[in-house]
Amino acid sequence: MTTTPVIARDDRPVRSGLGRALDVINIIAGRAPETLGVSTIARELGLPKAVAYRILKELVADDFLSFNEETKRYRLGTGALAVGLAALRALDVPEIARRYLVRLVRGTGETATLSVRQGWIRVYIDQVLSPHEVRMSVSLGTSHPLHSGSSSKAILAALPAVELDEYLGQPLDRVTPSTITDPDLLRAELARIRRQGYAVSLGERQNGAGSVAAAVRYGTGQVFGSISLCGPQDRFTPQVCAAHGALVAAAAGEISGELGFRPPMPRSGGGEGTS
Repeated sequence: MTTTPVIARDDRPVRSGLGRALDVINIIAGRAPETLGVSTIARELGLPKAVAYRILKELVADDFLSFNEETKRYRLGTGALAVGLAALRALDVPEIARRYLVRLVRGTGETATLSVRQGWIRVYIDQVLSPHEVRMSVSLGTSHPLHSGSSSKAILAALPAVELDEYLGQPLDRVTPSTITDPDLLRAELARIRRQGYAVSLGERQNGAGSVAAAVRYGTGQVFGSISLCGPQDRFTPQVCAAHGALVAAAAGEISGELGFRPPMPRSGGGEGTS
């Protein structure tokens, strides 16, 4: 009796040469500033090591990647930087964000805003108003500290630890009776924001106002600013805050994606080969 051998099939779509090269660039960009060896790249992309090595060699020759002879690891090179800077110069963040603000207003009925970070303050630069007769509106061009209100706290929570420590080392003014000014309490609040993906404010910047917000990032990971939904505080119950917060976090993630941001890829287990 003879049996027919079972041939395992890989259901993943076959990537073109360009597609594979982009996969390699994206995985290195997503893990920056960490550097990667060919073994890790091949394993995580499901490529034969020889194929991964050939792609890496071509990208190094074009200065898109840089190779460290001592560590046998790769990182982004000057070619990638030039392309990234050119793309960054071409971005119009308010134009990109505008349709997401419109979508948020249509989906929730509350006012949506866009803020940009400028040092230790953030500034409102766009809004789409709620259709409700009773609604919140903001004054475009006004500046606010990074610890008062959800739009501010979302930015603060996304800053690198060094910048956060510097900000919390200065006196924190109380904007309303609900503003968090104790550094330890604020750190705990920022940790909660990072866990859930969005910030909540109930009267912390303006009495009687409720809002939820999430940070928007450039492709480099640097914080551009934040988007928010805001309205009368009595409409922002815990259940509404959770629902609106999830929508805002998703929209902020999509905007950041259009700006080139890719969340860091989870690390796989196992050791790293050096060759």
